[in-house]
Amino acid sequence: MGAETVKTCDCISVIRGDIVEQEVDAIVNAANNSLLGGGGVDGAIHLAAGPGLLEECRTLGECPTGEARITQGYWLPAKWVIHTVGPVWQGGNAEEDLLLANCYRNCLELAAGHDVNSIAFPGISIGAYGFPVDRASIIAVNTIKGFIAGNDLLTDIRLICFSESAYSYYSNAVSNIFS
Repeated sequence: MGAETVKTCDCISVIRGDIVEQEVDAIVNAANNSLLGGGGVDGAIHLAAGPGLLEECRTLGECPTGEARITQGYWLPAKWVIHTVGPVWQGGNAEEDLLLANCYRNCLELAAGHDVNSIAFPGISIGAYGFPVDRASIIAVNTIKGFIAGNDLLTDIRLICFSESAYSYYSNAVSNIFS
């Protein structure tokens, strides 16, 4: 899979690629509440990080939707993995937008609290959790924009898109919101 990048501000980029290959301080895991691995991004991160990640996650207990937890990166190029649990799409009437924004905000706050300068996000909740990607991309980019307005520690924020469709939506959101 070729990496494509759209950059419309100094610190945010949209990349078509694989999150486990990102050489950043922290990657974000779109986890389930147990934090013990699963499918999609969660399974790929657990596989790439090795058994130490699962062992550390077992010590954390569950993570409520919208919150975030941090662990070491183990075998990943990233020093840290920030786990967040995105909302399952229920038609838009169960505070899904707020919960998704909380995911991004809580990840960014944890990153800042651990002196992270570079972070890579997957499309949280847009896979098996069914959140509409057009809506999710706007929430993600608006939340990031709001956060970086008051914090200059994060100098490299990457939105990693596995599919061409997600890449298109996130690229458009970054272009429109930062124009």
